[in-house]
Amino acid sequence: MLVDAHQHFWRLADRNGAWPPPALSAIYRDFLPGDLAHLLDRHGVARTVLVQSMPNEDDTRFMLDLARRHPFIGGVVGWVDMKAPDAAARIDALAADPMLKGLRPMLQDLDDDDWIADAALAPAVAAMLRHRLSFDALVLPRHLPALRTFAERHPDLPIVIDHGAKPLIEHGVMAPWHADIARLAAMPHVCCKLSGLVTEAGPGWDVDRLRPYVAHLLASFGPQRLIWGSDWPVLNLAADYAGWIAACAALLDSLDEPDRQSVFGLNARRFYRID
Repeated sequence: MLVDAHQHFWRLADRNGAWPPPALSAIYRDFLPGDLAHLLDRHGVARTVLVQSMPNEDDTRFMLDLARRHPFIGGVVGWVDMKAPDAAARIDALAADPMLKGLRPMLQDLDDDDWIADAALAPAVAAMLRHRLSFDALVLPRHLPALRTFAERHPDLPIVIDHGAKPLIEHGVMAPWHADIARLAAMPHVCCKLSGLVTEAGPGWDVDRLRPYVAHLLASFGPQRLIWGSDWPVLNLAADYAGWIAACAALLDSLDEPDRQSVFGLNARRFYRID
């Protein structure tokens, strides 16, 4: 069963001028389940993980409502202010909905690169653990040392790095991302998403430009902790659904069938507890 472990829905009217801007015409419109369903059918994707794109709980409730009404949504990764004094209570309330599978602070947008290394997150993490929630890390390469501190402090919390931590593929830069990813991958509770890379690869990207980065992710995490996702509709800025699936098939052509099934679905089902 193919699982798309990273996709978004949004309504521009709810975003109050937040990203995306009108200049990104390919994604400057509403994206709702009817826009994705035909792509899932065409490519045999049975479930998705719907991920937050706004730092507010209204967005999370919007996604949970969609998940209740559209069976292909296997789970939701939402948002809570994890440093709020009542963060644990807010997590308890949202987690009453079994479709909530994880939380994602938007670390890439915060001014403080060390925000995630703060011990003040402990009460929120304890609430996440009570509800068996996972943690999506939306980070850039500069955040990886702080994320490592967080991961070392919370060894029981399932963590997945979104979009391979957005390496600087367009510029061919590997260091220090290369070493920081390997250090995080040494911790067995840390996984990584094979998603979002084409938007980091720049215009005219091709499989060869992606290959050294994907090879490092595969070597670091192995096929049991690498999780495929589309990042649709952000994907539309650089490619399309069919093109990304084809690129990933080529990039993972060295894997045998059981390992391919793990990356393209089984790992997501296990990590997000999708039936």
